[in-house]
Amino acid sequence: MTVTESAVEDALGPLFLLILLGTLLRWRRWPGADFWPRLERLIYFLLFPAMLLATLATTDVSRLPVARMALALLGAMIVFACLLWALRRRIEPEGAGFTSVFQGSLRFNTYVGVAGAAALHGNAGATAAAVAVALMVPVVNVLCVTSFVAAGTLGTASIRKSLGALARNPLILACLLGIALNLSGLGLPGWSEETVSLLGRAALPLGLVAVGVALRPATLLRLDRSVWAANLTKLLLMPALVLGLATLLELDPVSRDVALLFAALPTATSAYILSRQLGGDAELMAALITGQTLLAMLTLPLWLMLAS
Repeated sequence: MTVTESAVEDALGPLFLLILLGTLLRWRRWPGADFWPRLERLIYFLLFPAMLLATLATTDVSRLPVARMALALLGAMIVFACLLWALRRRIEPEGAGFTSVFQGSLRFNTYVGVAGAAALHGNAGATAAAVAVALMVPVVNVLCVTSFVAAGTLGTASIRKSLGALARNPLILACLLGIALNLSGLGLPGWSEETVSLLGRAALPLGLVAVGVALRPATLLRLDRSVWAANLTKLLLMPALVLGLATLLELDPVSRDVALLFAALPTATSAYILSRQLGGDAELMAALITGQTLLAMLTLPLWLMLAS
């Protein structure tokens, strides 16, 4: 099953409109400044983990080429992590600034990815997206926290705190629990399946609106070498390598599209919070999040149409 140009536009268009709605709501300051941080916590700690748990616990993932998807997605991520670190002095000599470039090049907006996969390929796409999240979230979190440690922006106490937060990451825990329930054959018994699924359905539309709320249009004026390097890596080089690997590994169209989608996603809005907490360059991170999210409205459909 392949996707046509109109199918890509029809699938991604509503997602980007929800993001723009969030930007409008922030501009209008409605319903209030304290509302959005609380909603983000609800999505991150309850709704989105529920969606991952429901998908991974109840779906037959044995038909998916998990190993080949891992080679394409994690292989590309590790290649660029090593390349960025090798070129760090040329890209961004300041340790705090480099951690933002590193996050901006490797992290991905999970809400847009899962919503886009479901819009493109229905339940099959949502399942492949959940597998991609289970593969990528633990690895990208370890790599990014390691970059802060290596850049010297953390003290000993902060390192312990960061590792503890990594072990309690709700997305990682939801993926592990969902996989365990699936492998055990228990699934989600009784009413729990429908209850968890209902919670999960609220995650994507609210998450996309929250992405728009997190954008900072004023930061778009920053266009230095760090911004160009991260944007080039995230929106062009990463998807190009993943598409090449997916073709080489002969992934089926659904797995290929989902792998390419996750490779071409803009960086995660949560990277701004991590940057503030762990001593990164938060302003650079805000510029990368905003610029990549807006640019991805152009580049993401182009990559998917190229693949199809």
